[in-house]
Amino acid sequence: MFEPTIPFGEPELMRVSAFRRYLDELVRNPDSISTSSRLSSLSPSLTADLMRFEHDGSGSEALEVLAACVRHAQSVTIHLQCIDRVVPLTVFPQVRLVHSPLDMHTLLDARVTELRVLHVEPALLRAPGDEQEALVGEHAQHYPLGELLWELALRGTRTELLPEIAGTAAYRLAPGLELGRLRLSGALLAAVDRLQRHTTNLREMSSWPGFDRERAVRLLNALYLQSGLIISRTHPVAASDSWFGDSWFGGLGR
Repeated sequence: MFEPTIPFGEPELMRVSAFRRYLDELVRNPDSISTSSRLSSLSPSLTADLMRFEHDGSGSEALEVLAACVRHAQSVTIHLQCIDRVVPLTVFPQVRLVHSPLDMHTLLDARVTELRVLHVEPALLRAPGDEQEALVGEHAQHYPLGELLWELALRGTRTELLPEIAGTAAYRLAPGLELGRLRLSGALLAAVDRLQRHTTNLREMSSWPGFDRERAVRLLNALYLQSGLIISRTHPVAASDSWFGDSWFGGLGR
C-alpha cells in the first residue's frame, strides 16, 4: 500500500510491477489461463479504435480509452495505473456508471495527467440491476460515468479534440442537457451558457474571455462525452474555421 498517496482504509491494489508480470505471463502462456478467449471477445471495431490511441508503447491516456468504450457501448474493465498501483475500472456505458474499488475522489485527487491505461478487457462484473446479482459490484463502489469523463477531459493529458469532433465544424449545446452534477463556474459556466444560445467554432471559442485554444478543446471534449454536443460540418460558422470535414454529426447516444 502506498500510504503517502492512498488514505488508510482504501483497498489493497496490485502493484504495477506485479501486474506487468501478469500480462507478460499471459503473452508467454496464453492457454494457461482462460483469459485469451475473454480478451478476444472485445469487438473488432473497439479494438481498432483503441489501437489508434497507443502512444509509442507507453499506453493510452484514460480519456481516450473511456471515450472509445462509450462510443461502442461495450462494458469493459480498464486497468488503470495510478502512481504505482493498478485500479480496475469497470465501465458500463449503457447505464452511464463506472465501478471502482478505489474511491473516485481519491482517484481524481491523484495526478490525473499521469493516469495511464495498462490493459483493457471485457468486463467480468455486471451493471447494477443485472440478473446475475452475484457478479454485480458493491453499490457504494459505483460512480456516475459522466463525472469521471468530465474531470478527465478538463484535467487530463489530452489537449486535442477527439477524432469524432475534430475538423471543420461548428458546435452548439444540445437543448435540455443536464449538467447540474458537474463542477461549473466562472469562465466555464459562461461558455456553457453561450453555447446554449450560440453556434461557434473552435477558433472563435478560443478567443472567449478566460479561454485559449487548449481550454476550448477540453470543454468541447467534455461536452461531447456528456452526449451534449451538436456538431455541424455544413453550418456557415464551420466554414470560417480552417479544418475540413463533411456531413452532420450528433452527440453520443444517451
